[in-house]
Amino acid sequence: QVQLVESGGGSVQAGGSLRLSCAASGYTDRTTCMGWFRQAPGKEREGVASIDSSGGAPYYADSVKGRFTISQDNAKKTMYLQMNSLKPEDTAMYYCAASASHAWCGDLRGWWYSWWGQGTQVTVSS
Repeated sequence: QVQLVESGGGSVQAGGSLRLSCAASGYTDRTTCMGWFRQAPGKEREGVASIDSSGGAPYYADSVKGRFTISQDNAKKTMYLQMNSLKPEDTAMYYCAASASHAWCGDLRGWWYSWWGQGTQVTVSS
């Protein structure tokens, strides 16, 4: 129904920047929210940022607010996560996700998202 493909991950030193991309295809009109999530080894998955597919203000986890910026280009069906001032604790597998639910997109729990990408690894060295 909806396919998501992430790209842009890699290895950077602390303080560096990366820009993740998430290309969506399929029946994307069904999506209500899109978000970025991450999971590090031994830790639970956590929501990073989200945005309404139709537009509106984005939402951020406190740990990344002021450093990360989520955006989307609906014409290209692509979502982005600009990550600046990266810290070692940002190291994780990053996933983009889309939801068909009508829940508030500011809910970053993530379990209610319907479609997920394969993930892209972000490694930040100190």
